[in-house]
Amino acid sequence: MKYFFYLFFIIISVSSVRAQNFESQWTGHFSYVSIQAFSQGNDKIYVAAENAVFTYDLSTEEIETLSTINGLSGELISTLYYSEQFGLLVIGYESGLIEIAIDGEENILTVVDILNKPTIPPDQKRINQFNEFNGNLYIAAEFGISVFDLSVLEFGDTYFIGDGGAQINITGTAVVPPFIYAISGSNGIRRAMVEDDNLIDFENWIQIAGGGYNGAVRAGNQVYTTGNNTIFSIIGGLQVVTTLSSPILDITGQNDFYNVTTANGLFTYDVSQALVASTTSINSVDEYELQTGFSHNNIQYLGTSELGVFQKPFGSNNFSQILPDGPLFNSSFSIDASPGQLWVNFGDVTVSFDPFPITRKGISNLREGEWFNISYNELTQTLNKEANDLVRVQIDPNDPNRVFMSSFQKGLLQIEDQTPIKLFDESNSGLDITYQNPNFGIRIFGIDFDSQGNLWAVQAQDEEGLLRISPEGQLQKNDISNVFNFDNPPLAFTEVETTRENFVFFGVVSDGLVGYNPNNGQVKKIGVNLGNGNLPNSTVRSLAVDNNNRLWIGTLKGLRVLFSPGGFFDENNNVDTQPIIILEDGVPQELLFEQVITDIEVDGSNNKWIATASSGVFYLSSNGQETLLRFTAENSPLPSNNVQDIAIDEFSGVVYFATVNGLVAYNGTSTAPRDSLEEVYVYPNPVRPSFTGNVTIDGLTANANVKITDIEGSLVFETTSEGGSVLWDTTAFGRYKVASGVYLVIITAEDAIETKISKIMIVR
Repeated sequence: MKYFFYLFFIIISVSSVRAQNFESQWTGHFSYVSIQAFSQGNDKIYVAAENAVFTYDLSTEEIETLSTINGLSGELISTLYYSEQFGLLVIGYESGLIEIAIDGEENILTVVDILNKPTIPPDQKRINQFNEFNGNLYIAAEFGISVFDLSVLEFGDTYFIGDGGAQINITGTAVVPPFIYAISGSNGIRRAMVEDDNLIDFENWIQIAGGGYNGAVRAGNQVYTTGNNTIFSIIGGLQVVTTLSSPILDITGQNDFYNVTTANGLFTYDVSQALVASTTSINSVDEYELQTGFSHNNIQYLGTSELGVFQKPFGSNNFSQILPDGPLFNSSFSIDASPGQLWVNFGDVTVSFDPFPITRKGISNLREGEWFNISYNELTQTLNKEANDLVRVQIDPNDPNRVFMSSFQKGLLQIEDQTPIKLFDESNSGLDITYQNPNFGIRIFGIDFDSQGNLWAVQAQDEEGLLRISPEGQLQKNDISNVFNFDNPPLAFTEVETTRENFVFFGVVSDGLVGYNPNNGQVKKIGVNLGNGNLPNSTVRSLAVDNNNRLWIGTLKGLRVLFSPGGFFDENNNVDTQPIIILEDGVPQELLFEQVITDIEVDGSNNKWIATASSGVFYLSSNGQETLLRFTAENSPLPSNNVQDIAIDEFSGVVYFATVNGLVAYNGTSTAPRDSLEEVYVYPNPVRPSFTGNVTIDGLTANANVKITDIEGSLVFETTSEGGSVLWDTTAFGRYKVASGVYLVIITAEDAIETKISKIMIVR
């Protein structure tokens, strides 16, 4: 049997890749409020948040962040450790993934040995703790212990030390020579000779205590662990050090101090087991919840679940918060942008549009590069009522300081100048609680402004569920009962979109697409049947009207386009939606076949950004025939392939992506058309030999003619802008790269009255 284990657990070399740094084109907007772990070294405190890391410089008090923009995975972090000897920051994940940031290097090393190990069940790969000893990093995980050589960045052995070599959850390890101690969550405490060359043999690990324990730290020549609300010392026999009044969540240690964390307290002990610092309240903070804690240089660091880090010197009652700028949470559900700002909310519904369990979270606003957050408590206090499950947001196109958010239980929230001023509900408007059932409430989802400044919204399971709020704030309900059976109503209405004619379209869960003509009150519904809609699925999840007044429709199983929404209500008009057919290797294929499409946005060039629930983001040409870009969690900083929403800053071209694991922004090049050609600019300029991308000509008016010629007047490029920018690949009509030299950009507005000439220098 011993021989079998020796063959099975042979030394393996590290399986790793270098993750790309994306800082030149992307910006991360992660939340750092939920603290998972601490480490210290190199005169810095290293802090793991939910799926990103930040450092706090003890000398300068500067904060730096590390996220998917720098090459991290965006997955959920479970622990981290900084090795001062080797200059390595090692990050462990719930999934078993390990990533290493090397001092002085830009790219992240991604280590997938544990993640990809087939002999370990996927739900037993969590990394619990890192412990360094003599150049080796002992990795405590839910399956056992792995050894990683920090000097060469290679894996050594893996130890399965349960009875009979079983995989057991090791919550921590500690080394006090000659022994290494392994703490298990339910299989007691075991030890072995740390220099034993045959630690892969489970029989060399001796159980010295039964029961379940959490974590291990060394302080002086003693090892400590915890169980329930008790602290234990291990060497010399398991002994109780002290018992706390609350369950212990975490134990950490470094530099001969160890720290024990409860939900509201952090307790720091020295090597003599004396309590040297304790914190059980935070000044000016009424409610908080701790998840972990740390101490260094006689300062306690408290890691909270929603407020970041608080630091407090030993013996003092003075707190200061350490928190990178960012939104309240990573679970952004809906976003909307206007020039220079982004609004975010964090509600949630299931695929069947069930809001339970209720989501009580605040709202966030990014304005000119800084985040302004309103917590749920602040929101409730301001309104004097609850506004939970905020699921959609719309900025008033005529007043960017005026914002509306829909609640899928409480009504419609109005915000002005970053202040919530009104919640439209049963107490102050014509809205009614559906079925007079407070648990069902007023479930409003999709909202959209028309060209006349009216806000349109939909309320679930209400015969007058199509709502219009005038620019003056008057709410009107519109009857839609003739296209539904309200004895068995659809579960919910989804997105709302208005067309050039101010027709209103909205999606339905399991019942197709509805159009409403506000001029005569006509209501019409289409579905999946050929001749009556041809939708690929009866649940419409997303809608967008493009610059040609075509309605793009995303469903739970694919994409369709209604090419003439202006004729939707005409008698005998063909109302079938059409798929986009593309050629893949010469074979016709339906674009985004069977994809769950969560959002569609149209940029200034009439190209389409399409978000999916499992395949990331697609950037399509105006007609959908060409995929211009494809972003996934594997090839970009997207922290997840489940993208909930997209928003575009039409002035800057920045595209925001809200995923289930965080918010990131791509520096896009397509902008909305300008009113004149006064702000035309070309970048990059000059184009240097190392540049491989496209040149952007920005600041254009709609339908401007753009010509590029060499200095002798030979035409090398010509196009007409659909938005505020065009791209040139620096070729002569795609045939060959143009030579070095000066090129003229000649721009003529659609009316042929205004012209502009710029120059580009090409250096090959």
